[in-house]
Amino acid sequence: MSKSIRLSEEAYERLEAHKRENETFSEVVLRLAGERSLLDIAGILDEEEANALRDAIDERRMKRRGELEETANCMRGS
Repeated sequence: MSKSIRLSEEAYERLEAHKRENETFSEVVLRLAGERSLLDIAGILDEEEANALRDAIDERRMKRRGELEETANCMRGS
């Protein structure tokens, strides 16, 4: 059984931005609205794995920040 829902244009665009290739919108909603709590995953990484994950996240954030700055500069004509 399926249901229809109304979304604002902004809500649709945000949902679409999270959509993966070959994923239905229902699958996106289920993935994003998952019922797991952060407590469900607490302790699954040891300290070394957690530090490596933090480092990878920091590296990606810095790379993305640089990419966004380049895009902004291009848009400004710099």
